[in-house]
Amino acid sequence: MKAAVVSFRRGAQWLLEGWRMFRVAPLAWLMFVVLYVMMMALLASVVPKIGFALGLALVPAFTVGFMTISRSCARKQAPPMVDLFAGFRSQLPAQLALGAVYVLLVAATLWATTLADDGVLMRWFVDGQKPGIESIRSAELRSALLVFAGGLTPVITLFWFAPVLVAWHGMGVAKAMFFSFAACMVNWRAFTGYGVAGAMLLLGVPLVVSGVLLMLFGLQAGSALTDRLMPILVLVMAPVLFGSFYASYRDVFGTATAPPPGEPVPQ
Repeated sequence: MKAAVVSFRRGAQWLLEGWRMFRVAPLAWLMFVVLYVMMMALLASVVPKIGFALGLALVPAFTVGFMTISRSCARKQAPPMVDLFAGFRSQLPAQLALGAVYVLLVAATLWATTLADDGVLMRWFVDGQKPGIESIRSAELRSALLVFAGGLTPVITLFWFAPVLVAWHGMGVAKAMFFSFAACMVNWRAFTGYGVAGAMLLLGVPLVVSGVLLMLFGLQAGSALTDRLMPILVLVMAPVLFGSFYASYRDVFGTATAPPPGEPVPQ
C-alpha cells in the first residue's frame, strides 16, 4: 500500500471538500454531531472519574463512523443513522485497541503539562475543573498549552488515518499507526496547507462574525449575540472538519471507491 504525495494547495482545499460534503445533508450532519456530543457528555457524567478516558477510547471507532458518513456524502448520498456506528461493526477489537493506545498517549501528554502548571490543565480536561481567571491568564497555563499542543501533534499523525486503515484495509493496529504516521510525514506540505486553512476557519470566522455583530449592535448586545451564535458556528464547522478528514484520506490513499466497512481493500 502506497501513500500519494499531495500538494500544499490541495491540502488547503480539504476543508472546501468538507464543506461540499456537509452541504449534501446538513440536517443529518448536525444531528450526528449533536448525538455524538450528547453521548460523550452522558458518558462523562455517568462515570465522571473515567468518563474522559472512555470517551477517548471510543474516538477511533467514531472516527470510522464520521468517515463513513463523509464517504456517503462524497457520493451525493444521504447518510443513514447506522453510518455513525460503522466503526463498531468493523474490526471493533482493533478499534478498541487503537483507543487504548490513544488514551495512554494523551494521558502521557497531559501528565507532561503538569510540569508546567501543577496539573491545572489536566484537571480542566479530565474533571472539568475550570481554572480561575488568574490561572487562565497565567504564563504557566500558556506553557502547559504549548506542551500539550507539541506533545499531541505526533499523536495526531499516528491516528489521523489509522482507524480507517484498520476498518477498511484490514491492517493491524501497529501497522495502521505506522502507515498513518508515514503518510502524514511525506505529506507535510499538504498538512501545512490544511493547518493554515484550518486556522483561518476556526479563528477567522468567529472573529469576523463577532466583529460584525459588535459593529451592528454595540458592545453589550453584540457580545450576547456572539455568545449565542458560537455554539451554532461550532456545530457547522465540526461536520466540515470531519468531511475534510475523509478528503485527506481519499487524496492520500486514492480510495474514492473504497468498499463498505468489513470488506478490506486488496493490498
